[in-house]
Amino acid sequence: MTTIAPTGEQHTIEAGGLRAVVTEVGAGLRSLTHDGRPLVMGYSEHRTPPGSAGVPLLPWPNRIQDGRYTFDGQERQLALTEPKFGNAAHGFTRTLPWRVLTRDEASITLGLRLFPQTGYPHILDLSVAYTLDGSGLAVEIGAVNLGDTPAPYGFGAHPYLTVGEPLDGAVLTLPAAEWVAVDERKIPVGRRPVEGTPYDFRAARPIGELSLDTPFTDLTRDADGRVRARLATADGTRGVELWGGEGVEWLQLFTGDSLSGKHRRGGLAVEPMSCPPNAFRTGEDLIRLAPGESVAHHWGITPFQR
Repeated sequence: MTTIAPTGEQHTIEAGGLRAVVTEVGAGLRSLTHDGRPLVMGYSEHRTPPGSAGVPLLPWPNRIQDGRYTFDGQERQLALTEPKFGNAAHGFTRTLPWRVLTRDEASITLGLRLFPQTGYPHILDLSVAYTLDGSGLAVEIGAVNLGDTPAPYGFGAHPYLTVGEPLDGAVLTLPAAEWVAVDERKIPVGRRPVEGTPYDFRAARPIGELSLDTPFTDLTRDADGRVRARLATADGTRGVELWGGEGVEWLQLFTGDSLSGKHRRGGLAVEPMSCPPNAFRTGEDLIRLAPGESVAHHWGITPFQR
């Protein structure tokens, strides 16, 4: 009897000491290693992604309060996929099978045609491309509106960075000047400056016992236009960096306190997002994708050591 993995076919790509495993279901990043050292919190082929580890979040990231929003004067109701809090969470594509569009030894592109869903009467062609080179992993997430009406759209991704040591001792650098307070349902209630708060990681410091499930914005970019967040070992000798390109306006950080077993605080989710939680309701940084229009976002992961 043939056993099928819960995440479907497993696609492996390799280059320059880097190795990634990408899944058919969700087009997720199940594993990423450099010379055998894990860069992300991976999981077994025989289970589903813990805490949405490694999956793209489309066509919206994070949560929509009550799953209800209004777009172009039309009230819409999404399925409540986070029943504990009464929200619609993380889009539609995490549990759908993606097809391989192109692949070679060091790269793979997967595609999905998303047909109308409850509360989302649009047709999108979605793509996720993973590419390894000598420096790290680069990811491109694309969307094309195939329908005849504008569509609300946002992107997110959910990698958990790891340095192979307990998270409490890991050192975080996060170039964000604002954090967003959320209510008991994880819905934003307002921006706050990080200055003078436990959420200020603009200068590298240990995470300690801080629990995060927190959006950050007002991001500082480097000369190349990328924003970079770093997680390093306590002695600073090695670590992993997540970068986000143009249109990555938000980073959601999650310490995984609600996960079970070895995955609890087993990695730090640093989630690049184009818009904040609840953007379908608030419209903040929401992309209005016109018929025939396309959009692409880029992010990646790079190991470092000294």
